[in-house]
Parts: sequence; C-alpha cells; structure tokens
Amino acid sequence: MTTAQQSPQSARSLTWTRRRASVSRFWATYRSHRAGLLGLAGLALIALVALLAPLLVGSDVQSVTTAPGSALEAPSDEFLLGTDQFGRSLFGLLIWGARISLMVGLLAAFLSVAIGTLVGIIAGHFGGWFATVLMRITDWFLVMPTLVLAIVLATVLDHSIWTVILAIGVTSWPTTARLVRAQTLAVESRPYIERAKALGGGHGHVMSRHVLPNVMPLVLAQTTLGISNAILTEATLAFLGLGDPTLISWGGMLQDAREAGAVSSGHWWYLAPPGIAIALVALSFTLCGRAIESVLNPKLGAGR
Repeated sequence: MTTAQQSPQSARSLTWTRRRASVSRFWATYRSHRAGLLGLAGLALIALVALLAPLLVGSDVQSVTTAPGSALEAPSDEFLLGTDQFGRSLFGLLIWGARISLMVGLLAAFLSVAIGTLVGIIAGHFGGWFATVLMRITDWFLVMPTLVLAIVLATVLDHSIWTVILAIGVTSWPTTARLVRAQTLAVESRPYIERAKALGGGHGHVMSRHVLPNVMPLVLAQTTLGISNAILTEATLAFLGLGDPTLISWGGMLQDAREAGAVSSGHWWYLAPPGIAIALVALSFTLCGRAIESVLNPKLGAGR
C-alpha cells in the first residue's frame, strides 16, 4: 500500500480517535453533574416504559368497548390509578400516552432546531440585506406568542399528530436562530475561516465543514431544552381539544378529565397522574439540557 493510500486512512483514523476522546471527555464531565444524571436516568426510565407499553399493559387498554372497569373508579389494587369515564385503566393510558407525548416532543423539537439552525447559519454567513430580511422575519415570529400561532395552525389544519408537530416546530424556532446566528458570527471571525476561503472553499464547504461543527454543541443543548417546551405545548394543544382525538396523550387525558368534570367532582386521580408525568418529563429534559450547557460552556457552571 502506497503512502498516498495510507494517508486518507490515517486521517480518518485520527479523526475518529479524536471524536471518541471528545465523547469520553464529555461523558466524564457530564457525570459530575448529579442533576444531569438524575434527569438522564428519568428519561431513560420513561423511554423504556414507553417502548415496552404493549408488553406492560397491552394494546387493548385504549379501547372503550372492552374497558374492564366502571366509570371513574378510585385507585385500587385492580386499578392502580383508577379509571376514566369509560372504565379504562388510567395506569395503562398513562403508559401509552408517554409514547405520543415523547414522539411529539422529540420530532417537534428536531424540526424547530433544524429550521432555527438553518436560518441562523445562513444569516450569519452571508450577512447583508438577505440576513437583515431573515432576522426581521425571525423577530416577527419571536414577538408573536408561540402558543397563539400554534393554536391558529392546529385549528386551520386537520386534527392529527403531524399537525401538532408541524404547528410546534414552525413556531418555536426563532430563539434557536438567534443563538446560532450569534455563534456563527463568532466562528466566521476566526482566522481559519479566512484560510479556508483563500484555499477555494465555497459557501457550502465553509458552512458545513467549519461553521456547523462549531455550532453543534449549542444546537444539542438547545434541542434538549426545546423538547420539554414542545411536550408542554403539545399538552396544552391537546388540553384545548386541538390534538388528535384518536390517540392517547397526556394532554389528551387532561382534556378528557376536564370534559368528565373531574375538577368539580373531586376525581383527583384523573387529573394528577398525567399532570405529574408532564412535569417530570419536562424537568428531566431541562436538567439534561442545563447539564449539557455546563459541560460545553464551563463558564456557565462556574457562574451558578
């Protein structure tokens, strides 16, 4: 094998070695954040329960025609969290609802972060009047209430889970765009960017090979924080009756509890479990996001 053939392999091997070392350093630092570990353990447990839902409670728990109990039974040995107005086990519905709530949170956050990252990098790289137009559009979305825009989209479009994901994703990206643009401007001012351009690197090369890797830590932290906001927004939309009525989600369970009069009749077991589950998932993602921020930017951890 010639030296020319060995060189690309050596470069790739060196790259992967550095990446593995970087991941090891990240995990070693992350483990020192007890709150971050607690949030990660909570997310792992909830995700595992959601994935194993068919094995834990079965798929027929959602059916209103084969409900095993009577309406609004209090918690008991047979029904750990009681039943809903159709006689379905609230424990089983809570586990099945985790699948939808987590899916909406993940996909909506990824869509939001993808749009914000794209807009932020383009605006920071090109500058000029084009960046000014993009930032004015971003400012318009930023000052408009996100929930109001999401409600408008969810009302106009069909009531489906994809509509909820789209409504959350296209209304919550401005904060990410602002942060990524600021980071892009900082990266673009570094000398190696000028060298890359002098060596013939085009816009696509500079943005994908130099800017994007440097803003990815910020994007990762923003994603973890955005997931919790997306889950809360999905729960709000479902509570307002704008979710998919054919699917079980935690927000949909709160909407069903409201329609069943659980608040006025004192059926606390109908309201408390989904509300606590939403709060715990949002808290877990927030703890993970804060820990990642502290790892990637040690100055934040020193200031807290």
